[in-house]
Amino acid sequence: MVTESIMSIKNLNIPERLRKPLKEFTGTFEKSGFDCYLVGGCVRDLILGHDTYDYDFATNARPEQVMKLFRRVAPTGIKHGTVTVLYGGMEFEVTTYRADGKYLDGRRPESISFSDTLHEDVMRRDFTINGLAYDMKNDMIIDHVSGIDDLERGIIRTIGSPLDRFGEDGLRTYRACRFSAKLGFEIETATFNAISETLDVAEKVSAERIREELMKLLAADSPSKGFEYMRRSGLLKLALPELDVCYAVEQNRFHAYDIYYHSLYSCDAAPKDKPLVRLAALLHDIGKVNTRKQSEDGEYTFYNHEVISARLVKKLMKRLKFSNTEMEIVHNLVINHMFHYTDDWSDGAVRRFMRKVGVENIPNLFELREADRIGNGTRTGLPEPIKKLQERIDAVIEAENAITVRDLRINGNIIMEKFVLKPGPLIGRILHDLLEMVLDEPDMNSEEILIEKAEEIYHVLKNEAEG
Repeated sequence: MVTESIMSIKNLNIPERLRKPLKEFTGTFEKSGFDCYLVGGCVRDLILGHDTYDYDFATNARPEQVMKLFRRVAPTGIKHGTVTVLYGGMEFEVTTYRADGKYLDGRRPESISFSDTLHEDVMRRDFTINGLAYDMKNDMIIDHVSGIDDLERGIIRTIGSPLDRFGEDGLRTYRACRFSAKLGFEIETATFNAISETLDVAEKVSAERIREELMKLLAADSPSKGFEYMRRSGLLKLALPELDVCYAVEQNRFHAYDIYYHSLYSCDAAPKDKPLVRLAALLHDIGKVNTRKQSEDGEYTFYNHEVISARLVKKLMKRLKFSNTEMEIVHNLVINHMFHYTDDWSDGAVRRFMRKVGVENIPNLFELREADRIGNGTRTGLPEPIKKLQERIDAVIEAENAITVRDLRINGNIIMEKFVLKPGPLIGRILHDLLEMVLDEPDMNSEEILIEKAEEIYHVLKNEAEG
């Protein structure tokens, strides 16, 4: 049994602008005879010196008592003893000490019971590093679970039996892998082994919850650490089977790694603040497994793998309940990541490339391409041809050349009025043909010239329809 540890820590990294309001907030509880401590991830991150933006509290006050202490309170999770207090322009989540009943769905306890001690509340939590509390009044860390020791050792370890903790809530297995990447910690052996033994519970976790954990994992400095723990434990096969099957699939001599590790290292190399670019980097080659062929010289080829990858990405993201917008962004990056620029591209070809990818998506596509190159293991940085393409794209943008139908100096209404036409596919066809002309000859983008050309196109299409 772990005994309580209380330690003074005068240099907890709480921003000075927050220290006073946080003390005043907990002081409101103390004046009414209640406990109130900072708890969980915010305490962990403050000890480690990391930025934290969410401040959570635990108290022996019941939810209805908390609601009487403050004017602005929202019952955000009152079924489980949690309310959100709006205080000093901030939102504080306050949860009453509790013990959890049985977990039947692998995610939430069927019932809870309020308790009077911090110790009992801490013992229901997931990992020791998340079981720490901080006494604002006395500037003390309260550690019932040796969480400080595990922070110093860089260890992810469950509070109590890992089989019990993971058997209660399948999401905790994903969280263990995510915290390992976020903090650069190792998962303690018994805790890691228990993940494989509780996959039946992890399988019950909703697609939405898995998606949230994956996106949080992509925000780590090196997501590969968490994904590798997922693969070794069997979680990856549950969450991302399309990536899991890439393990140990050899590539050709131009790659230092198999498809799986290339994908992981490409993901690490993508911008940390762009999770969808990182997701595209992680998944950009998952179609290689299905397109892998061995040529006569023994080399492997992966023709059109980007098309298959993009198709798999859409199915995968739909399964995990990503939004349509998110799916389109990642799909666009994956299907276009194999573009091959050469100096003999005409200006029209550059503009068509811009139209195909979308001007707003080009910076992300180039970042994906650079991450792909770094993840290759044999190269770094953007190749010179792509730098030249960027210069040509910049020149097109600076010249404000037409890239899409919306950039044309005329629109469908003008065409309908000029030729007395009704809305229909014919209008779109005329605009499309006009854009093709302008992509090759930007100087044609004037209303007078386009009306003249539109008339020519209209008569050709009309004759085709009548003939």
